[in-house]
Formats: sequence, structure tokens, C-alpha cells
Amino acid sequence: MAELVLCTATDLYNILNQSTKFSKLAEPNYLCLLDARSKREYNESHIITARRAKQEIDEFQPYPIEIIPGLLYMGDLRQANDKNIRKDLKIKSYVNVSLEPTNLSLPSEDAFHIPQPDSCDSDLLRFFPSACQFIDSHMRANCAVLVFSKLGISRSSVVVLAYVIHYRKCTLQEAWNHVLKCKTNMRPNQGFVQQLSEWEKIILGHPLTDISNPRF
Repeated sequence: MAELVLCTATDLYNILNQSTKFSKLAEPNYLCLLDARSKREYNESHIITARRAKQEIDEFQPYPIEIIPGLLYMGDLRQANDKNIRKDLKIKSYVNVSLEPTNLSLPSEDAFHIPQPDSCDSDLLRFFPSACQFIDSHMRANCAVLVFSKLGISRSSVVVLAYVIHYRKCTLQEAWNHVLKCKTNMRPNQGFVQQLSEWEKIILGHPLTDISNPRF
């Protein structure tokens, strides 16, 4: 059923960057966007990068998902290696949650590597404190940070969820709702969900989220 929904600039950016093709009137999930911003606001918004990308390349390649406006993004290995994306989003710092190396030539203080496979046995929990400290320090300096893994679905989302719990002092459920709204196909494996529950306990003093719920 058709409905009118108001969304923030971040919501719009993330909607655009999860599309794989242009919506058409014949599709059941047809999306019509009416931009109510002023021309100045539109031209100054980073959302224009998504529009420009659609115009400039034959097959649209989405940009990273925005988690905290202008400061924290989540993506995949291809996006991390794309110099145009890095320039457009002003990304200066990276958290690589994968075994794969990148072609980035960065000072050690601007890159944090978590060399773990996407396995239920991988221990990401032990990296959470230092990863959160790394992201905190760069965000305080107004440097945009990209957290990425090979596909940008499991490992990167775990570190982003851990950071949101730390940053907002919120429950795993609240962090999950926020990140899932930003990226609808994020999917940490069950081992990682258990580690996030342990992290929730560390940050808040006791676990508050029932991870036996099928949604996790």
C-alpha cells in the first residue's frame, strides 16, 4: 500500500546506496523520492555522491552505508579500495575486519587491522576495546572512519555494532535496530552475536538483550 514517509538525509543516503537498479513504476516496491531541501542544502549534502555515481558509471556501485552522519561508515573491500569513494566521503581512517589486505598506503595511526576470518570461532571480542578507542580518537578529530570487511555484511557489522553500543551506551537490541535500519542485509554469525552480548555486559554491567530471539 502506498504511503508517505519522511526521512532524514542519512536515511535517504542509505536507501540510495542499497539499491542495485533504478526503481520502476511496474515494480511493487516502487520508490518516488521528493527532495524538500533547499538547493543550497542539496548541493552541500554528501548524498549528491550517490546521484553522481549513478550518472557517471554504467553499472551503479553503491557507496558505504552511513552509521553516524559524516563520521562513521560501513562497507566492503571494494569500497575501501575505491579512491573516488574515499575522496567523496572524506574518509581518512579505516578499520579492516578481514584477512584480505588493501591497496591503501596509510600511516599506521590511520589504519586498524583485525585479521580474523568470518567464522563462529573467530574472537572479535578481544579487539572491541582497541577498535572503539581507535574510532573514538579519529571521530573526535573530525576524521571519517570506514569499517569494512570483504563483503561488508558480517564482520564489519559486528565491529560497528560494538562501537554503537560503546558510543551510545545502549543495548545490543538498540544498536542492532539502528544498524539494521542503515543496512538491511547486515548479518553477523551466531558466534559474533554471542560476543556482542558479552560486550553489552561489559559496557552496561549486565546483558539486557535476549539473543535467543530468532531475529538474532
